[in-house]
Formats: sequence, C-alpha cells, structure tokens
Amino acid sequence: MKHRGRHRRRRQGRALRAVLAGTALSLTAAATLISASQAQVADGPGALRALDSPAARGELRLTGHRVPAAWLDRLSSAMGRPAAVDAVLGSAGEELRDAAECGAGERAALPVAPAATRAYCWDEADVRGWRPGAVTTSAGAGEDGRWGGRRVIASAWTSEAGDGADDGRAPLPGPGADGDDAGAGAQRGAGGPGGEVGGEEIGGGVGTGRAGGGGGGTGAAATGPGLSRVAFVDTDAPGRPRHVSALLVVPVDGGRDYRGLSSPVSGMAWYRDKLLVTAGAGDRAALYVYDVDRLLRADVGGDAVGRVPGGWSAHGYRYVLPAVAAYHSAADGPRPAALSLDRTTTPDSVVAAERVSADAARPARLWRYALREDPAPAGPLAADRAGHVDAVEAYETRATGIGGVLAHRAAGAGRGAWYLSHAAGAPESRAALGRQDGEGAEVVECGADRSRHCWSADARSLAYREDTGEVWSQSGRMLFALPLSSLDASLH
Repeated sequence: MKHRGRHRRRRQGRALRAVLAGTALSLTAAATLISASQAQVADGPGALRALDSPAARGELRLTGHRVPAAWLDRLSSAMGRPAAVDAVLGSAGEELRDAAECGAGERAALPVAPAATRAYCWDEADVRGWRPGAVTTSAGAGEDGRWGGRRVIASAWTSEAGDGADDGRAPLPGPGADGDDAGAGAQRGAGGPGGEVGGEEIGGGVGTGRAGGGGGGTGAAATGPGLSRVAFVDTDAPGRPRHVSALLVVPVDGGRDYRGLSSPVSGMAWYRDKLLVTAGAGDRAALYVYDVDRLLRADVGGDAVGRVPGGWSAHGYRYVLPAVAAYHSAADGPRPAALSLDRTTTPDSVVAAERVSADAARPARLWRYALREDPAPAGPLAADRAGHVDAVEAYETRATGIGGVLAHRAAGAGRGAWYLSHAAGAPESRAALGRQDGEGAEVVECGADRSRHCWSADARSLAYREDTGEVWSQSGRMLFALPLSSLDASLH
C-alpha cells in the first residue's frame, strides 16, 4: 500500500508539473500577442535612492497603541477561552484543489514567468463575494517555521461590499481614538509600550457605547465598506491543503463587543505569535496587530458581526481574531500598502512599501522597521520608550502601483536586494516583477518580444519562506509558490 501511494503521488506530481509547464507555455504565447504599447515598459525602475534625511525618515514614523488588556480579557471571558492551534487546524474542512484540477480560466491568473512550481485554486463557493489580498507564511512563527507543528500559509480576503480604501469616507475610530474603559482615558496619547488604546469607542458610535458604522458590531448585519478575513492554509495536511478562516475584528465597547475590520488587507507579515496587517485610508490605524493564539469561537451563524441574541456571530465564520494593538502613521506619513517579513537581517525586520500611481508627481517609498527580540503587548515592532517606531532603512523607487515587496540578503552577500511586484502599464495587463538595489534594477522578461508583463494579473503580495526557499503569492482564485532562485534566474 505504501509503495502504491508513493507511486501515485509521483504520478500526480508529474501531472501537476506538466500542467503548470503547459500553462506557462500558453501564457508565454499569449504574452507575445499583447500590443507593444501595453507589453513594454520604456525603462526599468532604476536604482533605489536612499532617504537619509531626518525629515524624510520622520514621515515614516509609527506610534504604537495597545488594546487595553481588560477589554481583551472581557471579550475572552464572554466568548470562551481562545481555541488551541491544533483544534483550529484540525477543524479545517475545506480543501484547495491542485492546479491540475483547476480550470484554464483559473490558471490564467498564474504568472507567465517565472513559472509556479506549486499552485492551488480555491473553490468558488469559498471565495464568492471576496477579493484576494495579502499572503504570509508561518516561517516567522517559530524557529522551525511552523505554527502548531505545521507549515501554514495565511491568505487574506476582503469582501466585495466595498474596497474600504481611499474612498473618501470618514475614518472609522480604531486603536488610538478616545475611549472610556480600563483606564484608557488616563493613558490617552501616551502611546508608549505600556500605553493603552485611548478612548472613544473603537467601533465608531460616538457616545453610544456601542459599535456602529461599517463592519457591524452589536449583531449588525455587515454592510458598508466590507470585511476582511484570513484563511489559514495547512500545507502539511494529508492530501490536499486544508483551510479554515477567521474574521478580523476590532474590540469595541470596552471589550463587550467587536466590529469587523472594515479595510482591505493588501499587506501582511507573520512574526512569532503576531500578524501585522495593513489598513486602508478609511481607518485611523496604519497597521493592526493580531495575536494568532487568541482565536475566539463564534457560536451563532448568519451575516451579523458581533454580539447577537444567544451568542456571537462572525458573518458565518467559525472564528474571530480580535486586534490586540495598532500603529498610527505620522501626520501626512505614508500608509504601508505592501508588507513582508525579512529574517536575513539582525534583528529580524519588516519591510513596507507604499502604492503610488503611475501619474503621481513623486516616487514611491520603501522602508524597513526592526522587530523586537522580546514580546511586547504594544506590538512586535521595535519602539522607543514613547512608543515611536522609526524606520531603520528607507529608499525611493520609480516603480509604481506596488503590490508586493520582499527584501532578502543572500548568504555571503554584502547587501540585500528588494523585490517588487508592480503595475507595468495598462490596468488590465499583467504586472511586472523585479529586483532593485542601490546600483540598479533587473526585471523579469518573457515571450518573444521580451515583455515585462510576466507576473500575475494583479500586482499582489509576496511572502518568502526561507525554510523551503519559496516565494508565495496569490492572484484571482490561485494560491501559488515558486523558488526564489527561479525568480533570480529570470531577471534581465
């Protein structure tokens, strides 16, 4: 039986590689048919320009605030003890399909070059009404790169009720707003490592003591700007990868309720027991912090979000993940749009990028924050005593429409390189994927006309697993991986 199973897996592996190779060839052929006006970028983004002035670095400063411990304890007391990791992953019932079982339309979202070596698609029923967002991996969760003993991919999704970003609506109150509980008023504006979220309801009902606005709360049906969730994909599960989702929420009303995170997650980084996720312009926070060991069970079905008669609802999902802290940008500072973990620095760090449109009058910025070597309630970023987090490295880039960022320094290399997925022309065309440093840039090329539109249909998030050497991303209904070495080999 073991021999037959091994041979069957080998045949399946060969079939999958053949499908992916065939898909890459067909996509390469399609790339050659794109018109020159859309397929070519006149020149690459060039070398990175260092930002060393205090004023430029000051714009990148963040200030951390934590949700009061009393709020989180009250919520956990009402909803029950956090679920154990084994129980969460063991409850993952939905499966991803191998690329060989996915339709041609689904596989069209895969990159032309470099070709994916592992690819899966989500069932339509699991993602209907949701748009893909950032990905990250458990590589930084522990020394062995596992969460609960398993290799896990975290995949973010935002509901299509609204994009939740740059839509001109009033910001939703969040961590750092004024508040009323657990001594929050006394801590207002403190922002230090021990400073708590200040005051008014995080959920948005001014003076009501209840959650309001988009994203629900007090059992409200989810409406407005949409919701965000994270699917935890167990890639070590027997057979196909299995996944289970948790709705991202923000505690309100002193921890007596929660509202949904009404913001897209375009960037995400997993470090130890914390998830850092980006927030859109419709939110007062720039980054939210989630504790993956604080998953709480929702026991009532339906579309509502928050406390409901008889228990707690999470828009039909089994778990909620409440925010434990947040970071606010400096006045007029950029919001991180892309985010990833870099473990090739000492200490480990998080890199960020802002998304700037092609017609913007200024270049986009890339920067790095150091991570703490010891856990902290206010979040994993290294902060001073006042709670301020300053960039330890920053650059300008001519790349526009950045969707994903990685920074990596190869063993023995004198300096690291930055990898970016970014828009490269017409909105409907494929993205570009390249590598930059202080001396220049290289871009992946494909097709007979050496098009630079070689990446997935959207410039999406990038996440690196150093234990397997793979870069993970997702586009459309496809979740895929490829070796970083193949990316490097495809650069010109």
